[in-house]
Amino acid sequence: MKYLPLSSDLFIKNRKRFVKELKENSVAVFNSNDILPTNADGHMAFIQNSDLFYLCGIDQEESILVIFPDASTKAWREMLFLRETNKQIAVWEGHKYTKEEARLTSGIEEVYWLSEFEAIFRQVMAQAKHIYLNSNEHTRATVEVETRDARFAKWCKEKFPLHRYERSAPIMHALRMVKSKEEVDLISHACSITEKGFRRLLPFIKPGVQEFEIEAELIHEFTRNRSRGFAYGPIIASGIDSCVLHYTANNKQCKKGEIILLDVAAEYANYGSDMTRVVPVDGKFTKRQKAVYNAVLRVFRGASSMLVKGNNIDKYNAAVGQLMEEELVKLKLLKMSDIKKQNPVFPLYKKYFMHGTSHFLGLDIHDVGFFHLPFQAGTVFTCEPGIYIPREKIGVRIENNILITEKGNVDLMKNIPIEADEIEELMNK
Repeated sequence: MKYLPLSSDLFIKNRKRFVKELKENSVAVFNSNDILPTNADGHMAFIQNSDLFYLCGIDQEESILVIFPDASTKAWREMLFLRETNKQIAVWEGHKYTKEEARLTSGIEEVYWLSEFEAIFRQVMAQAKHIYLNSNEHTRATVEVETRDARFAKWCKEKFPLHRYERSAPIMHALRMVKSKEEVDLISHACSITEKGFRRLLPFIKPGVQEFEIEAELIHEFTRNRSRGFAYGPIIASGIDSCVLHYTANNKQCKKGEIILLDVAAEYANYGSDMTRVVPVDGKFTKRQKAVYNAVLRVFRGASSMLVKGNNIDKYNAAVGQLMEEELVKLKLLKMSDIKKQNPVFPLYKKYFMHGTSHFLGLDIHDVGFFHLPFQAGTVFTCEPGIYIPREKIGVRIENNILITEKGNVDLMKNIPIEADEIEELMNK
């Protein structure tokens, strides 16, 4: 891992919060993610299962966490099972956790090799009544590849069919939705790395630059600051592609008179940040580009002010929609007379602003949480309104990361340039 070691106190506290939500005499099992293949003998970079990382901080493949707080045998109450290394693995793949390193990272004393798992687990299951299994239950997830958690669930139900099975996901969604101070600090650090990347870009961008050259500047700055790299696939969209919400080709030349929509951000220690800015290729917005940019900025400020404890997603979205209608009328994209006659289920502003304004942020960019609940202190949301006008080749989205607190909210990206005039000034230094 590139990031500096994290204190085990974070993971110890997270496990204590999790254990409080378990039924009596329950065992919970969490598996690491797989290393996914590409072609031939190739594979993708490893990214840890967010739930397992949240609970123990282990950032390595082929790892299992077992939590059994009511076990009569003290050694079974928290256990880690890790891949045992050897000289050949060390030569070909590099260093793996030693048992002592795993103890220091996780705060879990009982660390075993994977070869010991089945024998110990059979003894555990002889005492347990409920078993909590983990799965990806994100409402937007499309899971086509079987995970280690899914394979384990099949194996476990086959071997132990008479136990009472429970879902860990609802507990994890509730816990992970509300961030601790340590987690907020990690997200803030990812935001600070993102800021460094953006400031590096502003004087670099000129007519003729390639989108992938901009991507290269960012990855350089992110990795030199101990980030794994982009927290998600970078969107570097110039010209008409600024209106493509998930443009990731990043393969065009940026031309004079165009704008570039940059939806790019760094992660740090598996925690993400999520930023969007729009910049003029030649360092100066046209009058129309600036008008659209400032309209989005006003909606952003209005929307972010409503990300407060006690508000809810329905009221929030309705209010943001009203703000957007007002700005689209000013830009002569909509008429108030038409808005008064619109179908409220399909509001007219959706033609120019078709995505949501906010999502949870944390270990995952679209982090887990419950939108049916009122906004809670400790949650981190993105705020990302946009206006997209393909016929004018203008797509503008502005996005920062907002922490809700008991006394209001805190913009974790408040130091990243956001005013059109400031962006122009920094580009022309």
